[in-house]
Amino acid sequence: MATLSDNSDSVAVIERQGAFIDRDAWTAAGWCRLETAFEVIGTRSALVLLREVFYGGTRFDELVRRAGLSEAVAAGRLKDLVACGVLTQRPYQDPGTRTRYEYVLTKAGAQLYPIVVALTQWGELLREDHETGVELVHEGCGAHLHAEVRCAQGHRVPLGSAVVRLKNEGNR
Repeated sequence: MATLSDNSDSVAVIERQGAFIDRDAWTAAGWCRLETAFEVIGTRSALVLLREVFYGGTRFDELVRRAGLSEAVAAGRLKDLVACGVLTQRPYQDPGTRTRYEYVLTKAGAQLYPIVVALTQWGELLREDHETGVELVHEGCGAHLHAEVRCAQGHRVPLGSAVVRLKNEGNR
């Protein structure tokens, strides 16, 4: 398993505000949106299938082969991704064969694009060999893609400037 080479320095974390200040007074288990997202895409099999869909794969046999999963695992995970609205099935038919279904991203699934970019960018840190592998680049200029966090006003928000609070608590 790959490891990060530079993990010795401590860094800032998301600041807690309001009801979140006392860590023993609350738990995020069961209602945290990050936990909800992990339930949908938080398995290796879901992520490698999504990678293949983002890379243009649509057909079951291709997704199974390219993701390196068993048919049973891929079928179950694809069913889950369809059920939660990340993917949808679209019918197709090759000449002389029965109708089959391919898997395509929904609008909700396409919203995972920045996450795919961020995970790819982070995964690069795990590689000792930075000369091989895939890279995500802008078609228009060829520059590497980078994920970053911005607020709704467009400001770049580094980790030490983020705050977590209960919804509507900041509006009281």
